[in-house]
Amino acid sequence: MKISAETTVAAPIEKVWRAYTTPEDIKQWNAASDDWHTTAADVDLRVGGAFSSRMEAKDGSMGFDFAGTYKNIVEHKLIEYSFGDRTALVEFDDSPKGVNVRVTFDSEPSHSIEQQREGWQAILNSFARHVEAGR
Repeated sequence: MKISAETTVAAPIEKVWRAYTTPEDIKQWNAASDDWHTTAADVDLRVGGAFSSRMEAKDGSMGFDFAGTYKNIVEHKLIEYSFGDRTALVEFDDSPKGVNVRVTFDSEPSHSIEQQREGWQAILNSFARHVEAGR
């Protein structure tokens, strides 16, 4: 099953794209809640290139790697990637109010659809706050 989450970021497409694809930015926004953070991020932004993010609970109790391979990239428009046996598509659409960012991804069986949607939505919300704050 495909799940989507989206947000509108009040910033120019160049700034939104850069924040989504730059490791230093990713470490600032890539968390679903304040008690988690991303301690490392690597991006090889090209078709066939790899990416990874190390996500950890701030109390050190757990962590995991989120990693995959880029399948399609159209600058300022879309990023398609695979992670494990799943895929995701990130679309960037310019609008009068900013850039609409939509992530559509394959669900997984260990969490409910709603939990997955809420988690990815929380990360997108954090992304929008980061970009709009100009960090």
